[in-house]
Amino acid sequence: MLFGGSRSGKTFVLVYALIVRALKAAGSRHAVLRFRANAVRQSVWQDTFPKIMRLCFPGLRWNENRTDGLVVLPNSSEIWFGGLDSAERVDKILGREFATIYFNECSEISYSAVATALTRLAQNTALSNKAYFDCNPSGKAHWSYKLFVEKIDPESRTAVKFPENYTAMLMNPSGNAANLPDGYIEETLAGLTRRQRQRFLEGRWLDEMDGALWKRSMIDDFRVGTLPELERIVIGVDPAVTSGSSADETGIITAGRGVDSEYYILSDASMRGSPLAWAEAVAAEYSRYDADRVLAEVNNGGELIAANLQRVAPELPVKSVRAARGKITRAEPVAALYEQGRVHHVGIFPELEDQMCSYSPATALQSPDRMDALVWAITELSSGTGAPRTIFA
Repeated sequence: MLFGGSRSGKTFVLVYALIVRALKAAGSRHAVLRFRANAVRQSVWQDTFPKIMRLCFPGLRWNENRTDGLVVLPNSSEIWFGGLDSAERVDKILGREFATIYFNECSEISYSAVATALTRLAQNTALSNKAYFDCNPSGKAHWSYKLFVEKIDPESRTAVKFPENYTAMLMNPSGNAANLPDGYIEETLAGLTRRQRQRFLEGRWLDEMDGALWKRSMIDDFRVGTLPELERIVIGVDPAVTSGSSADETGIITAGRGVDSEYYILSDASMRGSPLAWAEAVAAEYSRYDADRVLAEVNNGGELIAANLQRVAPELPVKSVRAARGKITRAEPVAALYEQGRVHHVGIFPELEDQMCSYSPATALQSPDRMDALVWAITELSSGTGAPRTIFA
């Protein structure tokens, strides 16, 4: 596993290694997997892969099947690009055997999905079958840290049988500075919050924060890739009252309640922008998920908040909510649902999850905008009813 900060070259290195393996064994089969199918296509297939072919294998031609997410090399070796975000996509990819499986951004993928995919690492070729992983490190409770750093099986919590099979290497953007735009390290990454710098600049695994209501395991252990029918969908909004580069973000979290009475976090569209910009973002999420209601906190801004939303989209069913109690008091019932394993993140939401697991009222310097929006959404869902429907995110 390669882990480390943002834009450190991890994907380039592992895709290059996968291509070399494919060229060494004619007719071999290889997979590049990520949680979201559209993410692996846009980021790896359409960006990193052609760049590597141009720079490292000039003149080598290949064929593409865009419908199936398939590249065929001149020696008939295949490279499949796929997502693990739906049962149909998983079945399509895992109906084959592979000599290499590369889990791109593995912090987004549940361990159960990884374990299932690894059962297909079984093609009989001249190669020794291998699995590659990369990630921006999240928390020390994540399965990737347990498996590759602590050498502990994430399910049994016991030592792995063959620790020599699990190796990890740190790669940070400073080592890839020659390939990065001017100011990316010194300005963009250095300007992040302390915990974000630790992760995206320094490539450090994050410790749990004393006093925080959420622990990483409460999120990671119940993360899912697919959805049941949802009977109600709402959008929680914690609006920023100012705009500009130093302003708080507006928290915009979409969540749903399933027919199984469990709760699902569907998206994090939080942003920093003008009132017009965040209102348009809320309207877009409402349309995308065919949501039932928008919950907008009006402690700062009053009824102007709802008016701003309905000016952009008059059809929005906005419910104004006002915080009469402290953040921790309001969040405790929601955290209890997480502790019971009843709230599931559909994929990974790094900024939201970092905020949830690091917010402590004694030490917080910034408003937990995303966390507040999530609390409003789950609070509403845990007290409402609705008719079932199926959505495709």
